[in-house]
Amino acid sequence: MNILVTGAAGFIGFHVARKLLERGDGVIGLDNLNAYYDPDLKLARIAELEKLSPDRFKFVRADFSDREDLDRTLDKLAFDRIVHLGAQAGVRYSIEDPGAYAASNLVGHLNMLEIGRARAVRHLVYASSSSVYGNTSELPLRVEQRVDHPISLYAASKKADELMSEAYSHLYRLPQTGLRFFTVYGPWGRPDMAVWIFTRKILAGEPISVFNEGRMRRDFTFVDDVVAALLPCLDAPPADDDLPKPGGSTAPHRIYNIGNSRPEELTRLIEIIEHCCGRTAIRHLEPMQPGDVTATYADIEPIRADFGFDPSTPLEKGVPIFVEWFRGHHGL
Repeated sequence: MNILVTGAAGFIGFHVARKLLERGDGVIGLDNLNAYYDPDLKLARIAELEKLSPDRFKFVRADFSDREDLDRTLDKLAFDRIVHLGAQAGVRYSIEDPGAYAASNLVGHLNMLEIGRARAVRHLVYASSSSVYGNTSELPLRVEQRVDHPISLYAASKKADELMSEAYSHLYRLPQTGLRFFTVYGPWGRPDMAVWIFTRKILAGEPISVFNEGRMRRDFTFVDDVVAALLPCLDAPPADDDLPKPGGSTAPHRIYNIGNSRPEELTRLIEIIEHCCGRTAIRHLEPMQPGDVTATYADIEPIRADFGFDPSTPLEKGVPIFVEWFRGHHGL
């Protein structure tokens, strides 16, 4: 298969592209290499993919929120599936720069739907987020729940993506799968995520900010488990059979939670990182951040029933892998 992966220079996109290459697929990796975080990290990921398979990986730089740029870039490139992972990430940054989210997550998602429709791709898998659930106390979080009360623009943009995808699946029978990711971490991760920030600061002897005084729980999900869930979904598009799918659609559109289904206290994460680093964190207890939620906990029964998804990486196993990679990447 030839597969277009947007956000290929990003964290999850890199891991998905790498696994696709390892199993023999051709990958077109699209990214605009923006400066939301260090572009050198993104370039290093692309270099790893090019080194892995110079004949089956092609990197193209383009902004998928710019339709003319997108069409020009993809004009002579062939692909039959799309994994759309590119987005403007970050809950807190959406308060600082809402326009970036409108461009990337709204216009950009619509552009990818149009590409999928025009190319009649066999399947479009796209990234949603656990943030769509808002600050509900109804746990575990189920794909059947109403998600009408986002508490950040990022969450609202991801819910809008799901609605646009539903419309395109209904109107054009475009097969799609939306994946609500739950706090993904692992090697080659994002510098704005808690696991990276805590590891960097603890190793440097700098204080860490512990929001809501640590009274938060997250369904931390190791990136290898995410890839193990995504690829079987990609290979088996939802049927156009008018039957209800996970998430409630009768069009060829389904939605799954991708999580570890094991919420952990934030303080537990810090303790594991401290142990891996051999240092004690200097903790500054802070109030809750705007846009944050107190707890996430994924109900993964639909994807377990459909694909046998069984995440195998608890925090005690995944964090040491990340810290070892972090030390090696930074020569520490």
